[in-house]
Amino acid sequence: MLVAAFFGAKAIISANKQPKPVAKEVVKTVFVTPVSNTTVPITVAANGTLMAKNRLQLYAEVQGVFNSSSRDFKPGQEYRRGEVLLRLDADEFYASVQSARSEFYNLITSLMPDLRLDYPEAYPVWQNYLSSISIDKSLPALPELKDDKLGYFISGRGITTAYYNIKNQEQRLGKYVMRAPFDGILTAALVNKGTLVRTGQQLGEFIDPSSYELELAVSKEFSDLLKRGAAVTLVNLNKTRTYTGTVSRINAKID
Repeated sequence: MLVAAFFGAKAIISANKQPKPVAKEVVKTVFVTPVSNTTVPITVAANGTLMAKNRLQLYAEVQGVFNSSSRDFKPGQEYRRGEVLLRLDADEFYASVQSARSEFYNLITSLMPDLRLDYPEAYPVWQNYLSSISIDKSLPALPELKDDKLGYFISGRGITTAYYNIKNQEQRLGKYVMRAPFDGILTAALVNKGTLVRTGQQLGEFIDPSSYELELAVSKEFSDLLKRGAAVTLVNLNKTRTYTGTVSRINAKID
């Protein structure tokens, strides 16, 4: 009975032993991204107002009645380069310039007999110059004075003084017509056709809409990052459009 009990107990103990569980291998999923070295942009919070790079304040240098323009002189009107922005009435001043040219012609005419006798080698040159003068056109340049004696003779007769006085009048006559220096838009018009324009009066403003500048105040911590010519990207207030520009100037003023 003892032997039977021993083997019976051993059998019961063997039956209660549970098999050792086998550990399952767990594989974790990891998401990776290939490395791509790029330039990290520096974002600077700043805002300002765009201003046209080429802006022209129109002022009158002479006095006269606003006569005509190549297009309607109104805000928003486009002008091509060389077109007439304003043309002032210059009939009276033009007549005085013609009178001065006529007097200059007569002055040289009175000089020709003395040139033929005293300076025969210079006579043909001045004869050709006299033939080229027209009271309706700008005076041609004076002949070159290679001889000092001839130069003293010409100056003594008042030819040089009269010539430069007329050239001064011609320059002033050109200020009665104001032309567009570049393709642009008239943003302000302060006079209308038929208005009497006075010297120094502001007439309007003309800009080139193809190029703008944005003046920004940048924090001191970003001052060492600014470089002239560096490319920048600008975003409008609604963050719907982006623009590309360059740093054109850096002011040394510190607020």
